[in-house]
Amino acid sequence: MRSFEINHTTSRSLWADCDTTVLKVAVWLMAIAAAVWLGYEFWRLIWQSGEMGAIDLRQRHYEMQAWFAGKPVYGKIVTAVYPPASYAILWPLMGWLTVTAARWFWAATTTIALIWTVLLCIRESGALTPLQRAFVGLIPLSMYATGATIGNGQLLVHILPVLVAGLLLLKSQEPSWCQDLLSAALVLIALVKPTATAPFFWIVLFVPGRLRPAMIVSIGYVALSFFSAMFQKTELVTLLFKWSDRAVVGVIWGTARGGVANQHSWLETITLEGLEGPSSLLALMILGFWTYRYRRADIWILMGVTALVARFWTYHMWYDDLLILLPMVALFRIANRSAPCAVADRLARPLLAITILTLLAPGGLYFLPMPWNKLYVIVQTITWAAVLIFLLNHARLERKACR
Repeated sequence: MRSFEINHTTSRSLWADCDTTVLKVAVWLMAIAAAVWLGYEFWRLIWQSGEMGAIDLRQRHYEMQAWFAGKPVYGKIVTAVYPPASYAILWPLMGWLTVTAARWFWAATTTIALIWTVLLCIRESGALTPLQRAFVGLIPLSMYATGATIGNGQLLVHILPVLVAGLLLLKSQEPSWCQDLLSAALVLIALVKPTATAPFFWIVLFVPGRLRPAMIVSIGYVALSFFSAMFQKTELVTLLFKWSDRAVVGVIWGTARGGVANQHSWLETITLEGLEGPSSLLALMILGFWTYRYRRADIWILMGVTALVARFWTYHMWYDDLLILLPMVALFRIANRSAPCAVADRLARPLLAITILTLLAPGGLYFLPMPWNKLYVIVQTITWAAVLIFLLNHARLERKACR
C-alpha cells in the first residue's frame, strides 16, 4: 500500500511538472506571437498609408463627420451600416478629431482597453500561480483577432472589456441604483456594434432577476438614437428604415467578401440566400430561451455561450473572432478547478489548448495558401462548435447537480 501511495504521489508530481513545462513553452510562444503581431498591427493603425491602414477607423470617422454635419449618410456612403445610436456613442472617441489625431487617440485608448482586458481575464480566470496568470494574460494579446482589430481600427478591443465589466456588475449580491446605472451605461456603450453585442442583452434581461438594468439600457439606447437623429434632416423612423436597408446590403456584400464561420456564409455556400434574416432571428430567440432557463448559471458560462452564438448568428469577419476570448476564459475557469463537477469537465483543458492554437497570431485564414486556409477555417469552426456544446452541457450538469 505504501508503495502504491509513493508511486501515486510520484505520478501526480510528474503530471504537475509536465503541466508546468507545457505552460512555460506556451507562454513563450504566445509572448513572441503577441510582440510581433501587435507591433505590426499598431504600425498599421498609426502609420500605414494607403487603403489598408486603419481602414475601418477612417470609414467611421468619415461617416461621423458627414452625420454630424447634417449630410445624408445611409445610401450615400456605402460603408455606413451602423445604426444611428452608434454614431452618438462613437463621437467622443473620434468625431472631434482629425483623421491623424484620431488614429493616435485610438491607439492610446486601445492600449488602455488591452490592459483592462488582460486584468479582467487574469482576475476572473481564477489563475493561482504567476505562470498561470501570465498564460491567461497572454491569451487576448496573442490572438490574431486582437491585432486585426487594432490594425483595422475596428471596435471589439474597446467593446469587450466594457461589456464584460458591465455584465459582471449584474451579479452583485446587493444591487443598487448606482450599480445598475453603471452596469447599464457600460452595456449601452458596448451596443455600439450590435452585430457582436446585441445577443448579450438576454443576460441583462434575465440574469439579475430584476428589470431595472434592462429598462435603463433600452431607454438609453432609444435616447441616443433620438439624439443622433437630431443632426440629420430625416426623422428617426425613416433613418432606421434606411439603416436597415443599408445593413442588409452590407451583410450580403461582406458575406461574399471575407465573412467566415457564420450562418450567413453557410447559407450562401449551400445557395440558400434570403434566409439570413430568419436564421439569425431564430438563433437569437433560441439563445434567449436558453439564457432564461439557465439564468442562474455561472456568468462566465452564460457569456461564453452567448459569445459563441454571437460569432455564429450573423456575418462577421476574422477580427470579430476576438469574441472567442470569453468562452476561453470560461474553459480555463472550469479546467482550473480542483474538483471538476463531472468527468466531462476534464475536456476543458484540451479544448482550451486547441482553441488557443486555432486563434494564435497570425492565424491561417490569410496566411495559408489554398486549400489549407479553407481546412484551417473548417477545423476552427468545428472546435468552436465543440466548445459551445461543452459549455451547454456544463450548464446542464451544474443545473442538474443543484436540484
